Amino acid sequence: MKTQNKIALKELSPEQREELLRVLKARFEKNMNRHKGLAWANIQTKLDPPAGGEKLWSLNEMEKTYGEPDVVGLNKKTGEYIFYDCSAESPKGRRNVCYDREALEARKEFKPKDNTIDMAVAMGIELLTEEQYKELQKLGNFDTKTSSWIKTPSDIRNLGGALFADRRYDNVFVYHNGAESYYAARGFRGSLRV
Repeated sequence: MKTQNKIALKELSPEQREELLRVLKARFEKNMNRHKGLAWANIQTKLDPPAGGEKLWSLNEMEKTYGEPDVVGLNKKTGEYIFYDCSAESPKGRRNVCYDREALEARKEFKPKDNTIDMAVAMGIELLTEEQYKELQKLGNFDTKTSSWIKTPSDIRNLGGALFADRRYDNVFVYHNGAESYYAARGFRGSLRV
């Protein structure tokens, strides 16, 4: 019974689906520089039920947390379209979180409400890697006032650290911090393959 409930939660109503597709299409058409040579009709075909059901749910989670997901590429080997969070600043519905559950549990007091890794998994998305974050920054100026956690290599994480990135002085910077830290101006960006 629990499995059925989880599946049901990851579906949008026809009205929600129609509204989300309208928003995604408008964003796609407004930002053609992010996806030159790609056609919305082909992307929508991948998002239509039944194949796109859970992916649409994940895109809706990205949208609900102010990530403004948009298509940034096509993996020619797999035929998958790649969506990134393209909000100007780190998605405001995903800020004030530490890096992962281990970091959250390590805090003795003033614990944040959640952590980046668990939130991304619950949304069905992947945290951007350093390379993906830098690719995103080639498409515009992102995180000029905020910063975003990025996927941290295990050797750094095993020593207690985690990576985040931002754009300042017209350059992209990658920094380190204790994984248990959290800030009002730091969230995370995700990716989704459809």
